[in-house]
Amino acid sequence: MTKVTIAGCGIVGAMIAYELSKISAVEVTVLDQQPLPVEPHLRVCPSATGAALGVLMGAISKKEKGNNLRMRLFGIQSYEQTIPELEALTGLTIPFNRQGILMLQFDDDLSSWQRLIPIREKQGWRVEIWNCDRVHQTFPHLGLEGVSAAVYSPGDRQVNPVDLTRALIAGAKKNGAVFKFNTRVINATGIAATGQTIHTSDGDIASDYLIISAGLGSSALTTALAAPVEIRPVLGQALHLRLKHPLSDRALPVVSGNDVHLVPLSDTEYWVGATVEFPTEEGISLPPNRAMVEAMMDQAIALCPAIAQAETIRTWQGVRPRPQGRPAPIIEVLPGYPQILLATGHYRNGVLLAPATAAKVKTAIFGFPDQTMI
Repeated sequence: MTKVTIAGCGIVGAMIAYELSKISAVEVTVLDQQPLPVEPHLRVCPSATGAALGVLMGAISKKEKGNNLRMRLFGIQSYEQTIPELEALTGLTIPFNRQGILMLQFDDDLSSWQRLIPIREKQGWRVEIWNCDRVHQTFPHLGLEGVSAAVYSPGDRQVNPVDLTRALIAGAKKNGAVFKFNTRVINATGIAATGQTIHTSDGDIASDYLIISAGLGSSALTTALAAPVEIRPVLGQALHLRLKHPLSDRALPVVSGNDVHLVPLSDTEYWVGATVEFPTEEGISLPPNRAMVEAMMDQAIALCPAIAQAETIRTWQGVRPRPQGRPAPIIEVLPGYPQILLATGHYRNGVLLAPATAAKVKTAIFGFPDQTMI
């Protein structure tokens, strides 16, 4: 029996736990210093997962090739199977928008998108350029002032990150994984082929492998192991809005413009979200400056004028883990510790890259073929 301990239970840690829990010869223990990260009646998650909107931008990414693109596309393909699998296993519902992403363009130069279309076709994905007339005819509720065109990606998706995390935890538990919340990882000792001891605020755990997927908490833990990895916070914030009347009588895609996303939740409820603030020398203050919330709302109204009449149900924010001086995410062995794996620092794409991260972790531990590279 291989014993694997996972430090951190946001979407990435929960996905790794679920995927490893499917392997009968693996004993999975998940630790998180936060309380149980999902309150079902509130749909709140205190980790970076709670700041995410779950917008899965794969085909509509401008990346033409490379590992990051493969991980993105793998994530979207995986969710088509994983979400119904989890719903059947747990009895939980995971909101999953299959209507694609419509990205409004404010620049007349569409050459990069035109070049991308045949590339995506060869990769088995579709990307379309729509003129403003087509956008207006299809989605008359959108504001098109300053818009030159739109790019539509029917294969991209959006998923509720908190409900997904809740289902991953429930599914992993059904498969035998153990979760310990309100539990802080302090250190690990005895790193050797014979195993190691994970020292926690709730006692010691014998483990063959430690996976650090603690987001911002990864910095403190790697520092305690004398192999520091610097990860800094980027503030994300969002609004939950309710309209009196539906915007359309059809299912709607996610609409994106100027780095603001409009995410349909139901006929009359929407999320609006953006990453709006980097840390200063003084750090990030929570809650954020109200002017930034108002600026985000103004952009949302420009995307969809009817939003001006919406009721704000909830405003929330969270910090996302961005590696300092290197690309996101970090998926590698911690230097000097062959049995400690980093799976952290996913920045704005934790939900999208979680399936590929779990696949890479399985490959690193067990030598399974890395499906993200195929």
